[in-house]
Amino acid sequence: MFKTLTTATFLAAAALPAAALDLNNLSDAERSAFRAEVRAYLLENPGIIMEAVDVLEKQQQAASAAHDLSLVKANRDAIFNDGYSFVGGNLEGDITLVEFVDYRCGYCRKAHEEVKQLIEQDGNIRLIYKEFPILGEDSLISSRFAIAVKQVEGNDAYALIHDALITFNGDMTETALTRLSDALGFDTDAILAQMQSDSVSAEIAQTRDLAQKLAISGTPTFVLEDQLLRGYIPLAGMQALVAEKRND
Repeated sequence: MFKTLTTATFLAAAALPAAALDLNNLSDAERSAFRAEVRAYLLENPGIIMEAVDVLEKQQQAASAAHDLSLVKANRDAIFNDGYSFVGGNLEGDITLVEFVDYRCGYCRKAHEEVKQLIEQDGNIRLIYKEFPILGEDSLISSRFAIAVKQVEGNDAYALIHDALITFNGDMTETALTRLSDALGFDTDAILAQMQSDSVSAEIAQTRDLAQKLAISGTPTFVLEDQLLRGYIPLAGMQALVAEKRND
């Protein structure tokens, strides 16, 4: 509010004679009179405060967007070409969408089908999933399992287990994982053994390090080309953002 009132004060002061703007050399009486003038001006024109708030918010949004842009630019290789994250959709697509996902995150689950629709309906988007388990032990177990499936069975198998895990509502026990793996015809013993491997741990650690560099603390978080999108965005919103990127 201090910044807002300061902005409003200068706007009010702009209506005063030039001689009255020497705020550093006012006597106590002059300062008191000036404050009274400012107060009267604001009371007569209360909308100016909201105008100042709007200006401040737009400045903050612009600064935040510029900061996010610099973060993406500085970490492009780790975001788009880390060599281990799942890559799907159109591998030659003209737009790349990256999602930091946690299988136990309600908004990730809400976004899941809409992201799939976006990819299928557009047909020209490259999709990358980043395993970012931040919501407890079941999140971590789910991510370790998904990564182990990818490392043992490959990308196509990962896509299947990703869909299964994002809709799974039970506890992540070994029995549950075994049933999921067996139902999809995977090498369950090899996957369960791989879950505790250093290579699985390394993927999770590297993604966490990247998330820290990008100031990501929640899921879902998306990177659409050079833009960081923090939080769930409905399908129509994502489609509009993709269209904007193509027109840039």
